[in-house]
Amino acid sequence: MARFTFLAFSSLLLLASLSITGAEMSAKVGICYGQLGNNLPTPSKSVELIQGLKAKGVKIYDANPKILAALGGTPLQVSVMVPNEIITNISSNQTLADQWVKTNVVPFYRKTRIRYLLVGNEILSGPDKTTWFNLVPAMRRIRYSVKTFGLNKVKVGTPLAMDVLGSSFPPSSGSFRSDVSDKVLKPLLQFLDRTKSFFFIDVYPYFAWASQPASINLDYALLASKNITYTDPVSGLTYTNLLDQMLDAVIFAMKKLGYPNIRVFIAETGWPNGGDVDQIGANIYNAATYNRNVVKKLMAKPKIGTPARPGVVLPAFIFALYNENQKPGPGTERHFGLLYPNGTRVYEIDLSGKTPESEYEPLPKPTNNEPYKGKIWCVVGEGANRTALAAALGYACGQGNGTCDPIQPGGKCYEPNSLVHHASFAFSSYWAQFRKVGGTCYFSGLATQTIRDPSYGSCKFPSVTL
Repeated sequence: MARFTFLAFSSLLLLASLSITGAEMSAKVGICYGQLGNNLPTPSKSVELIQGLKAKGVKIYDANPKILAALGGTPLQVSVMVPNEIITNISSNQTLADQWVKTNVVPFYRKTRIRYLLVGNEILSGPDKTTWFNLVPAMRRIRYSVKTFGLNKVKVGTPLAMDVLGSSFPPSSGSFRSDVSDKVLKPLLQFLDRTKSFFFIDVYPYFAWASQPASINLDYALLASKNITYTDPVSGLTYTNLLDQMLDAVIFAMKKLGYPNIRVFIAETGWPNGGDVDQIGANIYNAATYNRNVVKKLMAKPKIGTPARPGVVLPAFIFALYNENQKPGPGTERHFGLLYPNGTRVYEIDLSGKTPESEYEPLPKPTNNEPYKGKIWCVVGEGANRTALAAALGYACGQGNGTCDPIQPGGKCYEPNSLVHHASFAFSSYWAQFRKVGGTCYFSGLATQTIRDPSYGSCKFPSVTL
């Protein structure tokens, strides 16, 4: 009882220190609207679908005028993004900052509820250190522009990934990376504190769990555990899910730099509904379970918060609206959507949190919650563009040591002499040689993994063995 009383009291103190208004206190869960697909619905149809999910907000990764126009007149709170590549120029040029805001935000502000202007995307995860140190100066320029044009409801921030932390476990040890802590994070926190903005963070328990599934309980990562807890040995705080652990590590890191009260905004979180054969736990069951539980937690009344900040509102954007077929990287990158590109739902979900779990249809049982063990091949995916395929074949054959010898005239795999057959062999051969040093089975979306052996006769396709 004493512990509960202390936490409740500390929560009230924290709310007071954050100076949160009644409007800001209301919880909201929005959706990330990515556009890296060649088969996505129009902006107007997408806005209709977003509202059908009962989202309270939408985050886009640029300032697409067609999307901003389509959002006009809706109650959706909108987050717009300044592209990474102009950050350095804007950081030292107020005129450029003013021009960008005047062109991309001002024309839509009266009809579209633009509330967040995010400068860049996960800048501190990239290799360009020049941009790292220009980030906060650019944010100051954008903030000055926002004030100049009277955009009084817009908060300026920047979304960072969890790799901004140098230490995250236990949560009380949370601290920022030494290469950015003093020169970037401290001035960033000072800016956010002064402007009463949010610390925007992309938080993915999926990736933390998938990197060590033997050490982290899956239900704990899915916010579905009933009796699994972890108690931080230093803070004494008890955790019932991985998301809270990750968020509190960020909160403790901010506290270590002298800013314990800056509000946190989950800029992205989600779970993949599919992926490559070698990607554990990426399935519809887990994705639905995680996202539904996140919504339930964030929209609960009274507010739950995290162990370090009990009762505090956590606004969030779920990633993502669609499965985007042109996203690079592993297969999971193309399978985070709540919707398929044709607009149908991957699974049922209500972002307002008002639909009881009992009203949802049963989910398909997961089949890949244990690591796959066996052989995998990399072959041409269905519907691959033939012109692009020819270029990818040339690339794969040009990288390896004898990668494509068997598909040369007279080789064991030359017949059938077709582009798809030769490219499939080349993709498998390339992946078998280079997977351990970062090579992927992707080839700009032309390739896919399979556990079905494409070998025949004396033609043996190289494979990866897990």
